[in-house]
Amino acid sequence: MIMSIVAPTAGAADEKAGSLTIVNPKNLHDPSANGYSVAVVTPPGASLAFISGQGGQDSTGNLSPDFAVQVAQAYANLRVALDAIGSSPDQVAKLTVYVVDHDMSKLGVLTAEVQKMFGETLPAQTLVPVPKLAIDPMLFEVDAVVVLKQ
Repeated sequence: MIMSIVAPTAGAADEKAGSLTIVNPKNLHDPSANGYSVAVVTPPGASLAFISGQGGQDSTGNLSPDFAVQVAQAYANLRVALDAIGSSPDQVAKLTVYVVDHDMSKLGVLTAEVQKMFGETLPAQTLVPVPKLAIDPMLFEVDAVVVLKQ
């Protein structure tokens, strides 16, 4: 399945000029139930932004010991970073998530948060299980590649 998602553009003559194209080939398993797409194609001439890994710290630096709380806060932090660069979730082409001691129970938490933030505009995504992150109590981190408005 190929789906075109229109990312907002400034003064684009053609609506398709600012579109991210979501690609989920029918001959591959549809990953949307797990919160991601197989591929995302950026429009010609697009500029990209790279958002560093966002962990589950709140604005005061506090970090909950609860995995689900950290994941929700990390996506809230990602949203703040997107807002700061004048972007939105529908312009995110790729996520990489890092999960300490990943197991299948954590996948449901991750999928719910991704679907909550991105709806049907699911970016490409890679999950990397890790033994630890930069700060010992961190259990989750997410970074993003974003297509900027033209």
